[in-house]
Amino acid sequence: MHSSTGGPAEGDPFDAGSGGILRQPKAVWATAGASVVAFMGIGLVDPILPSIAKGLDASASQVSLLFTSYFLITAVAMLVTGFVSSRIGGKKTLLLGLALVVVFAALSGTSGSVGELVGFRAGWGLGNALFVSTALAVIVGAAAGGSAAAILLYESALGLGMACGPLVGAVLGDASWRYPFFGTAALMAIGFLCVTAFLKEQPRPARKTSLLDPVRALGHGGLASVAASAFFYNYTFFTVLAFTPFVLDMTPYKSGAVFFAWGVLLAVFSVLVAPRLQERFGSLRVLGGSLVLLAVDVLVLGYGGHTAAIICTILSGAFIGVNNTVYTELALGVSDAPRPVASAGYNFVRWFAAAAAPFFAPKIEEWSDVHVPFVVAAVTAVLGAGVVWVRRASLAHEAEELEPKHATEDGVTVFAD
Repeated sequence: MHSSTGGPAEGDPFDAGSGGILRQPKAVWATAGASVVAFMGIGLVDPILPSIAKGLDASASQVSLLFTSYFLITAVAMLVTGFVSSRIGGKKTLLLGLALVVVFAALSGTSGSVGELVGFRAGWGLGNALFVSTALAVIVGAAAGGSAAAILLYESALGLGMACGPLVGAVLGDASWRYPFFGTAALMAIGFLCVTAFLKEQPRPARKTSLLDPVRALGHGGLASVAASAFFYNYTFFTVLAFTPFVLDMTPYKSGAVFFAWGVLLAVFSVLVAPRLQERFGSLRVLGGSLVLLAVDVLVLGYGGHTAAIICTILSGAFIGVNNTVYTELALGVSDAPRPVASAGYNFVRWFAAAAAPFFAPKIEEWSDVHVPFVVAAVTAVLGAGVVWVRRASLAHEAEELEPKHATEDGVTVFAD
C-alpha cells in the first residue's frame, strides 16, 4: 500500500531495507550475474555482424541466421527445460546450460564458415534456453522480497546484459570478430563456478513436468493472449536488434556505442520506469501505449536519415524495456499454471518470432527495399497492441493487481498496488 504520506509500500521491491531488490542471498546474485552474461550473448554479435559477414565472405541474410538458429533452438528447447529441471533439479539444469554455452561459444570462435558458426550458435541457443528459463524460476524461488523484487532483478540482469553485450562485442570484435565468442565462453565459465559455489540445490516440484505441459498451459486464454501479443512484439524487437546494424553500417565501436546506449535505456525503463507507469496507469494501458509508440519509432527509423536511425534505435530501448517487464509479469501471473511451466509455454511461442525476424528482414529488403522491413516491424507492434486490446478481458486478472485503485480509509487516500 502507498499512503498519501509517500512512505514505501510493504514489500516494496525498491526498498532495500525490506528485503527488496538490493538485499538478496548470494545464490540469487550468482544466478543473476550469470544471467547478465547469458543475455550479453544475445546482443554480443550486433556490432560485429558486418565484420563477420566480411570475415566469412557471407551475405547479410546468411549472417542473420546467427540469430535465427539461436532462437529457433531456444524456442523448441523451452518444451524441454521444465522436463529436465523437474527431474535433475534447478541447479544441475543451470550448470548444464552454462556448460553448453561455454562449449558452443568457444566453438563459435573457431568457425571456418558461416554454416559452422550458425550450427554452433544453435548449440549455444540450447544451452541458453536451459539456463535462462531455469534462472528466472530459481531467482523467483530464492529471492527475498517476493516475486516483484525477483522479476525486477531478472529484468535488471536482462537490461545490463543487453547493454554490455554490444559493448563487449565492439571492444573485442575490433581486433577480431572471433574474440567476443571466446570472451563470452570465459565469462560463462566464471558464472558456472559462481553458481556451483553459491547456489544450493533447489527443491524439485512435487509433480514432474512433461514435455507437453507448456503447450497445455497455453490452453489458458490469458496466457495464450500474452504469448500471441508477445510473438508480434518480438518480431519488432528482433528486427531492431538483428537488422538495424546493417542499416547503420558503422564500425564495431560506433555500432557498439549505439547499442550500449540502447541497452542502458532498456535497463532503466524495465527496472525503474515500467513499475511506476504500471502503478499509475495500469499494465494493459502501459503495454498497449508502449507498443504503439514502438511502432512509430521503427517507422521513423526506417524512413529517416542516418542520424534519425541512430536516435530511433537508441530510443527503442525505452519502449522495449517497458514491454519486457510488463510481458514477464503478465506471463507469470495471468494463469494458474506453475510459473516455470507458464514461462516455458510463453517463451516457446514468442521465441519463434525472435527466430523469424532476423531471417525475414534481410529477405524482405532483397525483395523490396531497405524501408519495408521496418514497415512490417511497425505493423507487428500494432498487432501486438491489438491483441492486448481485443483480449483485455482475459488479461484483466493479472492486470487488475497493477491497476491504479483509489480508496479512502479514515480520510486518508491510499493506493493499492
